[in-house]
Amino acid sequence: MIHTFSSTIRRKEMDAVLTCMVEEKIGPGDISRKLINQAGEFFGVDGAAALRSPALALYYALKTLALAPQAKVVVSALAPAWHYAALLALGYTPVVLDVQSDTAQLDAESVADAVKDGARAIVLYEPLGYLPDMEKMMSLDIPVIEDISQSAGSSLGETRAGSFGVFAVLGLEERDALTAGGGALLLAAKRRDALALKKNIEGDSLSLGKLEIDILPDINSALALIQLKEFAKNEARRKEIHEAYAAALMQGRHKMLPVESGVERAAYCFAAVLDSGFKDVKQYAAKKGIEIEQAFARSIAGVFPEACESCVRARSLFLRTALFPLYPRLTNTQAETVCKALATLP
Repeated sequence: MIHTFSSTIRRKEMDAVLTCMVEEKIGPGDISRKLINQAGEFFGVDGAAALRSPALALYYALKTLALAPQAKVVVSALAPAWHYAALLALGYTPVVLDVQSDTAQLDAESVADAVKDGARAIVLYEPLGYLPDMEKMMSLDIPVIEDISQSAGSSLGETRAGSFGVFAVLGLEERDALTAGGGALLLAAKRRDALALKKNIEGDSLSLGKLEIDILPDINSALALIQLKEFAKNEARRKEIHEAYAAALMQGRHKMLPVESGVERAAYCFAAVLDSGFKDVKQYAAKKGIEIEQAFARSIAGVFPEACESCVRARSLFLRTALFPLYPRLTNTQAETVCKALATLP
């Protein structure tokens, strides 16, 4: 069976982890700081923090924005369910908005209406490597926290995903574009916000007696650092496979989400918006030895449907968008098998 996801961890990553273990430097230290510096250069931002979870990164981003308790925060109905759960746990009020049916992105006009209704920030999910109309989103009079866990490497012109908003969360979990086996990077585009973020993190650690337990350990940072350095190589392989898949899918009646004008999309995954039921396509793929998944199974629409009852378009995309295997470790034979299946989907 060709699985939908597979780790990009290879010999170099394992060597980096083993070096940490041999040197007995597995807690937060020099490698964590190297990761922060490398991330700043890669994404073109003025500061970053390496933390133990995406939810913790979101906490520090919102705290640094100094939002009032119960403040309204906009999220997409297709955003990861943890966005919604974390906002509730942190004492904020999630405002779950529907998406555009053709792009799976938040609509800037709907966000503008939410701002008029009192929303004080946006957690901007950038699904499956795609970017929304960043010009419109950034023109709204509201702070933006990007979630680039799937869009790392995407760009608009010379500007990379992660450097548009005030802050950006880059998850380092198992199925994110980069993985450290867990954790997150929190990026700050401008120096003043980076300094305020550093002050908040250090202040929490001292006042709560937590020392450095929020900081990503070196053993995880070593994995993320090597993956960041190998990103271009892995991305080239993903794009090669993605192009073959796209050509195969065009032979049938299913489609892909469009890419915004001027956007260079990172090949995080291959997603097909189905013209038929997901169940039938899943069964067909399984007969070919291919595992597929719903792209938005872990979204707010999928996990908390009661929170987005009016989000009809998001619900439709949740039901009809499928992920096919796409990762650097796929062999040419495996990729050809997927291509043949894509070209003949029911």
